[in-house]
Amino acid sequence: MPDEKIRMVDLTSQHRRLRGEMDAALQTVVDSGRYINGEEVDLFAAHLAAYLDTPHVIPCANGTDALQIALMRLNLRRGDEVIVPAFTYASAVEAAILLGLTPVAADVDSRTFNLSPAAVGEALSERTRAIIAVHLFGQCCDMQPILALAAERNIAVIEDNAQSLGAEYIFPTGQRQKAGTIGHIGTLSFFPTKILGGCGDGGALIASDDALADALRMTTIHGQSAKYHHQLIGCNSRLDTLQAALLDVKLRHIDAFISARREAAAFYDEALKETDGLLLPYRHLASTHVYHQYTIQVPNGKRDALQAWLRAADIPSAVYYPLAIDQQPAFAPYIRTAGNLSVARRLTQCALSLPLHTEMTGSQLHRITQRLASFFR
Repeated sequence: MPDEKIRMVDLTSQHRRLRGEMDAALQTVVDSGRYINGEEVDLFAAHLAAYLDTPHVIPCANGTDALQIALMRLNLRRGDEVIVPAFTYASAVEAAILLGLTPVAADVDSRTFNLSPAAVGEALSERTRAIIAVHLFGQCCDMQPILALAAERNIAVIEDNAQSLGAEYIFPTGQRQKAGTIGHIGTLSFFPTKILGGCGDGGALIASDDALADALRMTTIHGQSAKYHHQLIGCNSRLDTLQAALLDVKLRHIDAFISARREAAAFYDEALKETDGLLLPYRHLASTHVYHQYTIQVPNGKRDALQAWLRAADIPSAVYYPLAIDQQPAFAPYIRTAGNLSVARRLTQCALSLPLHTEMTGSQLHRITQRLASFFR
């Protein structure tokens, strides 16, 4: 039974439900003694590639490594510019800076929180060589105009799909394509709280081009084409066999996980739709939503007071992210900004994520929404 204590993410209850399958998978790895590059890694990669309908999934150690490896294989030069959203986690900016590239912060859409195609257009320069489209909180960036801008200038598009595995982008033609498989390279994180989360760190890269996939795969193992034969400058970034085995178990349940998240989001929608003073999550017509987060907007400077009100009733919430990426002291000296980033600045002050996970009960959701609505009454 799920714990009635409300948590932002309840992995304990989820793992209790899956314990038989997970224990069996772990025992198989322990019995094999192959903890690095065991057959479970290749099996998981093949199963995930089938789920995404893509030729190549290349596992690695974590989502940040995936971004760095992707940038390493685009043949960029020091000082080349990489467009990133101003409202996002640090990984994309870190990876660019570590490689001597210049991140360019572009503003985001006020409704979806995702990279604004118009802002991307304004951020382009003669030095732009890549765009990192972060699919934030569970739905896709509007990829068609971003891809069009990139194609005009022969710019690579990386999809950071750490938060939106399972979402689908819907092209104007009606064609549907899984997030992470649309650009030149997709990246994934299997951090425990993700849609598909391990019991530790993990990540992967997605590619449709065979030669690029081979290069990405070599990069994760010190640039080796065969043992002790180094064709590229690489790194050591491998997904542990134990993690691959556990992720393969969870992959069997991913559609059920997404369905449970959507049901919880639908409860929030219905319970909060008449609450004045709240902006509920927007669903872009060009994307499905898998609800890594259920993020509301609380205008008029009331966000922090609402968070305290919830906390007083033992209801957690989270602020993703309290600073725009160019406001982070570590990144400010290296980053270029495009425009005034007014939307990103506003979101740092009004965005609030409510508890949402696969194990939520009706009584938990009722408690949260009743408490939240009482704040505005």
